[in-house]
Amino acid sequence: MPALEAFRFPCWLLCPPCSSPRRDPREEGGRKGLRWRRTERRKGRRGGEGVRPPSNEPGGAHVTPSSSCEGAGGGLWGASSSAAVSSSSPSVRLGRSGSGAAAAMAEGGEGEELLRPPLPSAGGSPGPKRLCSRGVALLVEEAAAVEAAAAPPRPAPGAPSSAAAPAPLAAPPAARVLARRGGQAGGRQLAFERVEGRFQRIPEPVQRRIVYWSFPRSEREICMYSSFQAGRQDAPGSGGAAAGRWRQQGPGEERGRRRCGHRGAANPVPTPAAAAQVPGPAAPGLPSEGLPFRRGIRLLEAGAVENVLQVGFHLSGTVTEPATATEPEMTYRVAISFDRCKITSVTCGCGNKDIFYCAHVVALSLYRIRKPDQVKLRLPISETLFQMNRDQLQKFVQYLITAHHTEVLPTAQKLADEILSSNSEINQVHGAPDPTAGASIDDENCWHLDEEQVREQVKLFLSQGGYYGSGKQLNSMFAKVREMLRMRDSNGARMLTLITEQFMADPRLALWRQQGTGMTDKCRQLWDELGALWVCVVLNPHCTLEEKSCWLRQLRKWGDMEVCPLEDGNYGNELPNITSALTQNSSHRQSSLVRPRRTVFTRSIEGCDLHWQDSHLQRIISSDFYISPSYQREGEGLLFNSQGQPLWLEHVPTACARVDALRSHGYPKEALRLTVAIINTLRLQQQRQLEIYKHQKKELLQRGATTITNLESWVGHPLNPIGCLFLTLTEACRVEDENCLEISDAGDSKPPVYQHMPVANCNPESGESYLSLALEVALMGMGQQRVMPEGLYAQDKVWRNEEQIIGRLQELELDAVLVQTLRKQCILLLEGGPFSGLGEVIHRESVPMHTFAKYLFSALLPHDADLAYKLALRSMRLPVLETTSSGDVTHPHHIVSVVPSRYPRWFTLGHLESQQCELASTMLTAAKGDMLRLRTVLEAIQKNIHSSSLIFKLAQDAFKIATPADNSSDTTLLNVALELGLQVMRMTLSTLNWRRREMVRWLVTCATEVGVRALVSILQSWYTLFTPTEATSIVAATVMSHNTILRLSLDYPQREELASCARTLALQCAMKDPQNCALSALTLCEKDHIAFETAYQIVIDAASTGMTYSQLFTIARYMEHRGYPLRAFKLASLAMTHLNLAYNQDTHPAINDVLWACALSHSLGKNELAAIIPLVVKSVHCATVLSDILRRCTMTAPGLAGIPGRRNSGKLMSTDKAPLRQLLDATISAYINTTHSRLTHISPRHYGEFIEFLSKARETFLLAQDGHIQFAQFIDNLKQIYKGKKKLMLLVRERFG
Repeated sequence: MPALEAFRFPCWLLCPPCSSPRRDPREEGGRKGLRWRRTERRKGRRGGEGVRPPSNEPGGAHVTPSSSCEGAGGGLWGASSSAAVSSSSPSVRLGRSGSGAAAAMAEGGEGEELLRPPLPSAGGSPGPKRLCSRGVALLVEEAAAVEAAAAPPRPAPGAPSSAAAPAPLAAPPAARVLARRGGQAGGRQLAFERVEGRFQRIPEPVQRRIVYWSFPRSEREICMYSSFQAGRQDAPGSGGAAAGRWRQQGPGEERGRRRCGHRGAANPVPTPAAAAQVPGPAAPGLPSEGLPFRRGIRLLEAGAVENVLQVGFHLSGTVTEPATATEPEMTYRVAISFDRCKITSVTCGCGNKDIFYCAHVVALSLYRIRKPDQVKLRLPISETLFQMNRDQLQKFVQYLITAHHTEVLPTAQKLADEILSSNSEINQVHGAPDPTAGASIDDENCWHLDEEQVREQVKLFLSQGGYYGSGKQLNSMFAKVREMLRMRDSNGARMLTLITEQFMADPRLALWRQQGTGMTDKCRQLWDELGALWVCVVLNPHCTLEEKSCWLRQLRKWGDMEVCPLEDGNYGNELPNITSALTQNSSHRQSSLVRPRRTVFTRSIEGCDLHWQDSHLQRIISSDFYISPSYQREGEGLLFNSQGQPLWLEHVPTACARVDALRSHGYPKEALRLTVAIINTLRLQQQRQLEIYKHQKKELLQRGATTITNLESWVGHPLNPIGCLFLTLTEACRVEDENCLEISDAGDSKPPVYQHMPVANCNPESGESYLSLALEVALMGMGQQRVMPEGLYAQDKVWRNEEQIIGRLQELELDAVLVQTLRKQCILLLEGGPFSGLGEVIHRESVPMHTFAKYLFSALLPHDADLAYKLALRSMRLPVLETTSSGDVTHPHHIVSVVPSRYPRWFTLGHLESQQCELASTMLTAAKGDMLRLRTVLEAIQKNIHSSSLIFKLAQDAFKIATPADNSSDTTLLNVALELGLQVMRMTLSTLNWRRREMVRWLVTCATEVGVRALVSILQSWYTLFTPTEATSIVAATVMSHNTILRLSLDYPQREELASCARTLALQCAMKDPQNCALSALTLCEKDHIAFETAYQIVIDAASTGMTYSQLFTIARYMEHRGYPLRAFKLASLAMTHLNLAYNQDTHPAINDVLWACALSHSLGKNELAAIIPLVVKSVHCATVLSDILRRCTMTAPGLAGIPGRRNSGKLMSTDKAPLRQLLDATISAYINTTHSRLTHISPRHYGEFIEFLSKARETFLLAQDGHIQFAQFIDNLKQIYKGKKKLMLLVRERFG
């Protein structure tokens, strides 16, 4: 018999395969996380010394265990392994020999190795099989047999330690390795209670190995539970990853050089450099050095971890925080419970209140992973108690109580009383709890997640709204969920459930619904990501039907709540069902009008109906070499293209959701295979669409209109299908830097670098790679003609998604292969007809292609300029702003129902027009110096852009480009800028625009740069471009300025030509608008006598009709300044006829003009003064103003202007004679009237002011010969009339008698 067979137990002694052991009824009543163990003495237990840690055993075979026990049913589709595992099974293979490798394996050297459940292998070749529970049990049985045969018999409990023990049997090396591997597999996959239930006697070395290997070996998982965003996996639903995350690999991806530990070393302690590469960055806005994981590493490296002890499945130790400037040194006790390579609970004296583990838990965990040989290892405490006799047990209890009497004495006495009572509850159940014995069989095996803290954190972030970076924090939590899903951690769905519960409990939902207002954009984006994550969760390829049913019930419950947000805001019923067919007939379109409300959870609810059992789908994702069979059965022809490559005919967003699910759950290769099948399907669909269009092209071009064939846009879709496919393909081509895990504190990341990876099962001569497929599918999706979605948020989401995809496209460095793909796809889009947004004829409601075309133009220009301009010029159109053509009556039913008017639902029209402008500006810049292309672009701008502000912006851009500071001007581009400026002038001539004056000034500047002929042109055609005021005050004045003449270096004939045009313009404007242009016209015509006289006559003719006194006074002052006092007097006289100054308007702005006019008349002579005084008396009724004029006229003699032919008498004028007598009488009358008016509503606080007013009146009265008599009579009348105002009259008597 071979040596190994001597150590086997017969298999028929075991319980039925893969069945759970029957539980002892005495063990009922245990609670989760605390297992109950029997207290009877068990046969074969050995007393004596403490338990040693497992020794390093050389060489041997190793088993490929699962990374977790979730989905222990086997491969990707839940098919369990059929063969039992034995020493000769394919699952047991010989590993590396040598003491170094063996020691690393024995002590935790596998560390970072995460093995995924195997998928169906290519070509049917058998791969390594995952161990089912029966296989692991058999492996543990073999280990137990080896140890039982090799170990000496155990003495009975309490036997003398000097009892002789027979020498152990010599086990062969293969058997020793098998025993060690049994401990590894058992520690990873079996609950210790199950191991105990299957075997009556478990050798102590086997127990030690199971306990030893039950602690987690991956630092990445510790990091995942102690930091935000530990991975750089981009979430398709969220539109991108935060900057600076390192790439988190799934369980099935090769770790290679990125492992934290060293498998080949006897002591698997990572170097500091390697350790520094493990953690990811902080959440946005947080320094990465403050992460608990990094702090934990620093504490570990500083030697802060001490007193580490592992008792069974419980690890404890102390961690000392060093003193700081503000805090003293603190030591914290840390306790960790674990089971099957997962930490199930943590406790730390620091009182950490956060979702993730604190730095002290991290430090202790990493100490156990990196320094396992320095950790004291003991079996569960119950095993030690089993080895004690009565005296030892009593001593143990008494010492324990003495050491902690202040804490445990009351509890100890209570337990003692219950044990001594035969009827107590504690005596009804056999056994006692053991916190170090691992989890129960019925306990869920998952990592510790503080659910209460998750709820509190989400609630806090939601309550903060959009402040304090709460949106970024919530996105980080979503990224953490995706990371957990990728690691196939059941806490991913659990954490998402907790987050969703808090989202649904957000009080703002009810408030928004009650007020009828929509939620904020940031909040909407968070809900979108939440819905996309649930689609990903329910499409988990290895979830059970029970899990899916549970999720479905919960999702329906949330979806039925009234406050549940709709999928597209208030327009949540416009998109087809997730399981809709690829083609949609008219009946489906009609039914879309009555589809029930769709919430953010509707797609995930629909996703629960999807499955992965389709044989064609399984073959696609299982092999890179799946091709069409030689003999196809009926219907199989639709499953492959002409090259024999498989197709996947499913609703495109749904198929992409499958890709996202595979990618997110750690199946990148499978996601890649399905992506290629989807792209092959899209290619075939594109070819067929081109064939259809060729037959309809003539009819569509004649009609000039078309229908929307794609009712559902892939860009801006809730499932982000194009982004998902693009990310899946580019991740396969990404070149990872050697230092890709080193993250700076600022969180900045280098742009990704890609390389071409050939597509499997593809003709090598085609040069096709996953990178070229990524570019191709992005162009397909972006170029799809699609209807503008309903609602502001849905439209905004289209542009955001479009910008995200273009941002990723711009990261690609275009080489010859990618340029060829780009050219080919652009040609197909231009020829795509109604199926392409770049086709010759598009629907009026089609989403514009401006942003997409701008990228294509910039990318194509260096390689194919003609194609670039053709594509960009066609994309300039914006049909929704055009007048509806008579042929545009082919709206689908759903379009007719929601588009009753021109464009009321295009909420983002301003954004569209700005993108259109940017595309035009890009073409103008590129066409600099090429007159033909510039003329073509100019025509496209004039035809398609309808906003004057945007055309003006284009004109300004063209002007800046054409006039660089360090180079000569480009005449062709300057002319284009001038043409655009002239168009803006025509568009805004009859409309109000606050930037109009800026536009006019800029146009004159532009015309000046072009040359004198441009200036002459705008002067001659001013009436089509400017208002009369603009033409005279801005245009003509600027043209005639000294700076312009110097700038153009004009000769005399050119100056005269410009001056003549300006004078002609001025006279025309003065005739059309004399009120606003007369003064400017006079100024411009000063140097030409005939023109000046003509302008003056225009003013005189308009003075009696439409001009105001202020305009006439201004022109009169100008005339006096220019030396025309008589003309100034005539204009001032005309102005006085339009003026009316009331008695109480003593601060009127025209007072200065009246005083100036009177002074001018007085200076001209007695005749002019006599002519103007009647006008003053008629127009001015304010006593103070009249008295001021009277006093000025009496101070000097008239006729001081010195006009030739006039004689000045030099005598002062008397107030008793004309013309001042009339002015004096009017002034006295004004004072009397004003006095009575003021006394009507006077208050005591104005008495003093009134007395001063009477004093001024007396001065005026005294200018008359009998003035003192008139004033006395006036005062007496006041006393009589207003005798009721006793106090006032008293003041009058005191002052005036």
